[in-house]
Formats: sequence, structure tokens, C-alpha cells
Amino acid sequence: MTVKTVTAAILERDGCVLLAQRSAADPLALMWEFPGGTVEQGETPEECLRREIEEELGIVVDVVAFFGESRHRDDRGEIRLKAYKVRWLSGRIRPFVHADVRWVPLTELSRYDMAPADRPFVAQLLVEHGGV
Repeated sequence: MTVKTVTAAILERDGCVLLAQRSAADPLALMWEFPGGTVEQGETPEECLRREIEEELGIVVDVVAFFGESRHRDDRGEIRLKAYKVRWLSGRIRPFVHADVRWVPLTELSRYDMAPADRPFVAQLLVEHGGV
């Protein structure tokens, strides 16, 4: 089985983190995720993340640091999700492919129905911020 590498952006601002809600037509319909996308052939995960965030949200980001990795397998296959802390450089957030985007306070993060591969990063963020 092939493992697909996918990236996720951890974008924080004023005690909140940016979440994106998958579209109703998506296999993980209306679940929340850290925005990102699939690494294409010949592309580094960092290049992928910058490209995907610009395509999906209309903003330019700088990849600051590796945050973590999770793996998830379901009936569609296995993904390796690589998360990175990013910094917003320019642009205005517009959800081109998502049903919604929200700045979610870290204290409310565990209330969101997250995509399975993203769930370990919620726990990691909460630990990083002292269990808010």
C-alpha cells in the first residue's frame, strides 16, 4: 500500500489557531482540519504547504518549524500528515475549497470534530500551551 504524504499548517494568532472545515462533498465531510494538502512529486513538504495555503486560503505563509507527524489509515489508504508551524506573511484569508475557516481559541479546540489524522496535533498544541 502506498503512503500519501500530506501537510498541515499550524497558524496561531492571539491565542487562537486557524481551522478549516472540509466541504460537504469531501469524504471527511464537514470535519475540521489544519489546512494543507498533498505533497506532489518533486515537491518538499514545505513547498507543498506554502503552495496549498495560497491555493486554498489565498494567503502567503512562511514555514517556520516542523511541529509533528501523524499517520492515519482508512478504507481509502494511508496518509502521513506532517504538520508545520507557519507565519502569515500577506493576503486576506478566503476559503476557496473549504466550507468554512475559523480562528478557534485554544481553550475551545477540543470541541471541534477534527479529521482523524489531525487529532494528535490538537493534543500536542494543548500540551504546548500548558493544557489550556
